[in-house]
Amino acid sequence: MLRSFRRLWRYLNAALEGTLDELLDPRVLIEQAIDEAKRRHTLLAEQAAAVLGNERELEIRIRRTETEAGRLRASARQVLVLADRARASGEETRAAGYEASATAFAGQLTVVEASASDLRTLLETAAAASRAARRGVEQNAFALRDQLTQRARLLTQLEATKLQERMADAVREVASFAPADGTGTLAAVSERIDARFARATGRGELAADAFDARMLDVRKASLDIEAERRLAEIRAAMAAEKEP
Repeated sequence: MLRSFRRLWRYLNAALEGTLDELLDPRVLIEQAIDEAKRRHTLLAEQAAAVLGNERELEIRIRRTETEAGRLRASARQVLVLADRARASGEETRAAGYEASATAFAGQLTVVEASASDLRTLLETAAAASRAARRGVEQNAFALRDQLTQRARLLTQLEATKLQERMADAVREVASFAPADGTGTLAAVSERIDARFARATGRGELAADAFDARMLDVRKASLDIEAERRLAEIRAAMAAEKEP
């Protein structure tokens, strides 16, 4: 409940500051979901560690109790041996003292063994809880890995979506672009350039045609001069033939 109020407060602050759209950005929401999943996994792992720690503590206590039970059992046996030896020697009073000590050791052994039995029962419960905790951590870790994979996929999809949006905006801007002086769209500018290019090409062709015509005039004049010179040579030759 407290986390819900904190999240609501953050959203309200964002709305007041005019940054709600930023917080509602898909990337932010994705990261928030992953952070929450990581927080839950950390909490579950800590709880599982506590359960496993309790199991290990019970195992240590059982081993210590079994060691104590073994010591008490050995002490009781040793005292009984001493009691038997004393009784065989006719020392009934001493034998009775040993018997009393053996009885005390047996009483302590009974208490310790009962405690060990209770601890073993608790250990069985703790072991079952530990197995369940391990499975829970493993399953949650798998779910977290799956969420991380989904995050990568969603972020890739988000970036691809943003790229498509930017491309669409760019195409729309280019299609509707018009210069500030109101001369028209890019398509109109392109048509004007094509028209100027066509006119320039036409003027070039006309200039080339005019140049070719001048060259023909020059060549014709040259041929006329050569023809007059040849005609003069022929006349001179004919005049030379008439002389005696």
